Amino acid sequence: MTLHFVLPGGVDDPTSPSGGNTYDRRVVQGLRSLGGVVREIAVPGTWPQPDDTARADLVNALGGIEDGAVVLLDGLVACGVPDIVVPHANRLRLVVLVHLPLADETGLPPAVAARLDAAERECLRAATTVVATSPSAARHLAARHGLPEVHAVAPGTNPAPLATGTDGVSRLLCVASLTPRKGHDVLVEALAAVTDLPWTCAFVGPGRSTAVRDLIARHDLADRIHLTGPLTGVPLDHAYAEADLFVLPSRAETYGMVVTEALARGIPVMASAVPDALGSGGLLLPPGDVAALARALRRWLTDDRWRRDLRVLAQTRRTGLSTWDDAAAALAAVLDG
Repeated sequence: MTLHFVLPGGVDDPTSPSGGNTYDRRVVQGLRSLGGVVREIAVPGTWPQPDDTARADLVNALGGIEDGAVVLLDGLVACGVPDIVVPHANRLRLVVLVHLPLADETGLPPAVAARLDAAERECLRAATTVVATSPSAARHLAARHGLPEVHAVAPGTNPAPLATGTDGVSRLLCVASLTPRKGHDVLVEALAAVTDLPWTCAFVGPGRSTAVRDLIARHDLADRIHLTGPLTGVPLDHAYAEADLFVLPSRAETYGMVVTEALARGIPVMASAVPDALGSGGLLLPPGDVAALARALRRWLTDDRWRRDLRVLAQTRRTGLSTWDDAAAALAAVLDG
């Protein structure tokens, strides 16, 4: 059986790494290692709101797939255009992989969010199978759209050596695209509340958010918060290796792969909106709560015993993380079904 995987263009672009792109790339590798035949169909465009060229490319891509084929569609491509996808539901076995519900992207105008939510509902109800990337996301998606079943296939994690850190306290790391959903503004405000203590923080990820840069300048933190841009490979590994604490103040996530990347290195974690990825491996905070994050950072920077406790939690969680082979096997089981 050949699996046709329709995914956004740019999945392998090192200048725009994302959790969704990494997931797509790694499960393709894993499915092939299991003996599966995977035909990748990359469709460039400003998904989930494509222009006419991208829409035409998707029409042609789906139209060129033989009747009865299994087609795995990245939800970013599929869920915003049910008028293109749904007509193929009777002749193709459509499996939609949802990385993040479209309307959950932070900062969307209410009318746009409502339109995308309705489009996603129409698309998912027509699909043969729906897959989400965590158990909580699967439950949320099923309830949100009235779906009888949503399968959960969590991302894997690469085994990694324990991070050496710096002084064990002061080097903070946040790996995330500079978008409103990731909550960099929350982190900047919280860090501004602890400037009486020694710390530096690296913001690693794509994006050129003027709002975040302005906020850093307003609090005079440019010499303590370093915007590195996107990092991959050895430079990203080096950023993790230097980290004493990992912080991800997201407003919404379906999983949070960077959290498990940190935990795989035994790095203590403070994060929000990532219950499945974090598990019992760190401190889960309310999304958008500057005061709670500031209190937690102050305690981290001043309480040696608590730091030791968080390190133990991270290193314990490290031993139970699943691999990308596990993720590929789980997805293969769903597709075989």
